[in-house]
Amino acid sequence: MTATATATATATDVLEACRANNLRLATAESCTGGMVAAALIDIAGSSDVVLGGVVAYANTAKIAMLGVRAETLESQGAVSEATAHEMVSGALARLDADIAVSITGVAGPGASGPKPEGMVCFAVLRRGHAPVTETVQFGALGRGAVREASRDHAFGLLLRSATQFRP
Repeated sequence: MTATATATATATDVLEACRANNLRLATAESCTGGMVAAALIDIAGSSDVVLGGVVAYANTAKIAMLGVRAETLESQGAVSEATAHEMVSGALARLDADIAVSITGVAGPGASGPKPEGMVCFAVLRRGHAPVTETVQFGALGRGAVREASRDHAFGLLLRSATQFRP
């Protein structure tokens, strides 16, 4: 999937959609280091939607805090849709959220083994619905730009999931 596939959304859009659909939100972030949660929490009154977020940068943290299986990390790697899926499932369950997003990727500089700089895997999960996973190749934009693009892409995924299904 290309970086332009998800419509532009903001933290405010996500919060409004979650409020309209009575959804409580959680995040599970690796390469973004909490940027999604921080952008949401920067908005006054966000505590009625945001339950919390987990920054799990190291594989040991992904296992301990989000329940990612060591086997998944060994066979698929930290930067994979399988890992993103297990991260989002762990965040939804552990924080008792209604909707969650996860992000894991290679912000750079440089590639991580066979995975190029700018490769980021996402998952979004809304309770009672199938998870959506995808990989986006942002390219070698530089560490900060990849992280910002990932944050913004996560907002688009959350907005789509929050508004796609009505209670």
